Amino acid sequence: MAEEAQKPSRGGSLERRVNALQDILIQIYGPERLVLRAGKLQALKGLRSEDLGARVLALQKLILDDPSLSRVPTRREIPAILRSLEDALADLLARRTLEEDLEKRINERMQERHEEYVRDIRAQILKEDAGPETPETLKKLAKLIKYDEGGLRRHLGDTVRPRDLSEVVGQEQAIQSLLARLCSPYPQHILLYGPPGVGKTTVARLALDVARKVPHSAFAEDAPFVEVDGATLRWDPREVTNPLLGSVHDPIYQGARRELAEGGIPEPRTGLVTEAHGGVLFIDEIGEMDPLLQNKLLKVLEDKRVYFDSPYYDPTDPNVPQYVRKLFEEGAPADFILIGATTRSPEEISPALRSRCAEVYFDPLTPAEIRTIAMNAARRLGVELEPSAADLIGRYTLEGRRAVSLVLDAYALRYLRDQAAPERLDEAVVRKAIAGARLTSVKPPVGDRAPEVGRVLGLAVAGFIGVVLEIEAAVFPAREAGRGQWRFNETAGSMARDSVFNAGAVLRRLLGRDLSQYDIHVNVVGGGNIDGPSAGLAIFLALYSALTQTPVRQTVAVTGEISLSGRLKPVGGIPEKILGARQAGVLTVIIPWENRDDVPDLPDGPRVMALDTVDAVLSEVLA
Repeated sequence: MAEEAQKPSRGGSLERRVNALQDILIQIYGPERLVLRAGKLQALKGLRSEDLGARVLALQKLILDDPSLSRVPTRREIPAILRSLEDALADLLARRTLEEDLEKRINERMQERHEEYVRDIRAQILKEDAGPETPETLKKLAKLIKYDEGGLRRHLGDTVRPRDLSEVVGQEQAIQSLLARLCSPYPQHILLYGPPGVGKTTVARLALDVARKVPHSAFAEDAPFVEVDGATLRWDPREVTNPLLGSVHDPIYQGARRELAEGGIPEPRTGLVTEAHGGVLFIDEIGEMDPLLQNKLLKVLEDKRVYFDSPYYDPTDPNVPQYVRKLFEEGAPADFILIGATTRSPEEISPALRSRCAEVYFDPLTPAEIRTIAMNAARRLGVELEPSAADLIGRYTLEGRRAVSLVLDAYALRYLRDQAAPERLDEAVVRKAIAGARLTSVKPPVGDRAPEVGRVLGLAVAGFIGVVLEIEAAVFPAREAGRGQWRFNETAGSMARDSVFNAGAVLRRLLGRDLSQYDIHVNVVGGGNIDGPSAGLAIFLALYSALTQTPVRQTVAVTGEISLSGRLKPVGGIPEKILGARQAGVLTVIIPWENRDDVPDLPDGPRVMALDTVDAVLSEVLA
């Protein structure tokens, strides 16, 4: 009886579980889709069957997606099958829930991206309609326009600057030499040597104006003059930037233009050498340039082109603009004439650079030329400069630029006092300008004194300026017999010290005296380092005069190295030394015989004597 009561209950429980699984499938697929799926899996007949086993088989096909199942399970097998089907259906439900959640999130994200895209498009359209300007950029533009409309009305420096080569004072020979090399049908690269403030830059600029106009000129009428200062020229050895030669800006790190960077295309940018193509590239203070950059410049002078290279350049890329392709494949033109100016001596300039350039020397200015420059500057200002005031300027500077600056300072001081343009500049206001500039007087003339014992005028070169040295010697009996001492300026240098000992050897040969019986002191008035043996002759004459108590003429200056045999050996800087002697008022200059061809043509210069032995020199300098 108990077993019969339990059967309906067990059968009813299995029936309910089967019905529940079928209801879940209807919820998942929907009635219509479930019928279609059951038909495809050959389970439709089983779902409609009254037999529980057939319905379970149909559920197996639907849940396990397997139409090949054909065995109808027994009632004993049904509970285990239902459990496996429930687990499989739970996995299916979990997967569908996850898929629905992902689908929802994907749709939300797509909606967000769509809204962002719509906003970007809207902003781009508004920007195209409004242009690149913003209130801030328009404000900056208005400020720049206002700057252009304003500014100073005039500059004194522009007023007094020479406008023609005929207005340049004291450099006639240098100007002719420069024009000869620039106006030729085959112009040369040029190096300009000379002290500061003598007109190198002005002459170079004006010389191109002349060269443009000569027949058969190599320069066109619009030939450019590009100027740069070598002392301030900065570049990166990695070629990240090079304003002189040009550089390549890659699309990642170096800031290629946006339209190129977006396509991964490098951008070559040309430099000053290309800007100067067909004209003149003027490099002031070329001696201060980086040596490696100088070598790169020499390569450009040889090739007359600048070549670019970049690992980002792809010659097969059809998006590369034609000008970029041309620069990479053919290089940029750079056919120009180089004019370099320097205040350094030729020995300090790269030999490779010097070998490719003609050399032109600008002379130091004399007080008379400084006076002329000052008078010309005053005349351009429309004011009269008293002659005594011009002479005063010549005593305090030997730079043309400084002379003009003193005239401008005096003009400004007088204008400040009178609140009107002055008509005359006198010595008092010029002296006030000199005091304000804290200048010291140029070394006064030394060639106007009576003959003296133990004092000789020597010649040296400081930069490009010749200077007169006062060399003194004093001789005393030794405090201890045979143990005389020699003393010489510690700062004069080892070569000058050797000159003292050479002079002692020559003196002993000529006079036959034992110099160990004397305490000897040689002094270079004012100190300073004497770089080279050229003071040897002057030191010998000072010692000879002191030992023999013979006066030496103070209107004579000497230069030259002496050998142990008493012969004069050639030295450098002869033109500069003679110019310095002229400035100091020296009447006669004695140089070594082998330097006779180095004497410059100076119509108002000192008398120059070229001698070969100290014996010949003694007869000319001793009073």
